[in-house]
Amino acid sequence: MKKRFVLAAMLAAAPFAASAAGNGLSYTYVEGGYTQAKINENFDDFGDVDASGGYLKGSFEFSPSFYVFGTYAKASDDETIKPFEDLDLTVTLDDDLTQAEGGVGYHMAWGENVDFIAEAAYVSVERDIKVTARFEGESDSDSATIDQKGGRAALGVRGGNEHAEGWFKVGYLGGSDFDGNFIGTLGGQYKFNPTWGLVGEVEVIDDVTRYTAGVRASF
Repeated sequence: MKKRFVLAAMLAAAPFAASAAGNGLSYTYVEGGYTQAKINENFDDFGDVDASGGYLKGSFEFSPSFYVFGTYAKASDDETIKPFEDLDLTVTLDDDLTQAEGGVGYHMAWGENVDFIAEAAYVSVERDIKVTARFEGESDSDSATIDQKGGRAALGVRGGNEHAEGWFKVGYLGGSDFDGNFIGTLGGQYKFNPTWGLVGEVEVIDDVTRYTAGVRASF
């Protein structure tokens, strides 16, 4: 915990040592691809949640230092178990996750090819869980919806060149619907040319780990 606060403090001080020179990193882009969310949560015999799906993300730089961004992701996990081998009973768990985020970011050059970045965003997470039991041709089901809304703040660094780039962010997710957790994000992009690239990212929030892999078009 102390190391996280020390790192956050170091990043917060970065703008005061930053250079005003630009470095060519694009903050206007669209991307999309595959997403996977792993949740360390055990539903009896079902084990941890491992949901997969797709995502869309975009960013638009509206001034030399500020940009707006947004993300929409949807993933699902369907598991079926047979708790008793000698009974004609199956239990199915359907777990659907939808996450939306929108916010504003700030960047400042921190050396020739590195930027300091700061972001603030509104986050909405909806989780629909349905359990269905089937026994001798008959079925019964129950469902629940978890709807969480809050805010995220993060500080980090982003850097690279015309061939590849990477970024690292530390932040905090909180609000009336969230317990309050630190966030760590690590990502990178391999660039085929100034427009197209392959991107990958890992984000860790308490017991949730989210992976994304996709294609980005920068402008």
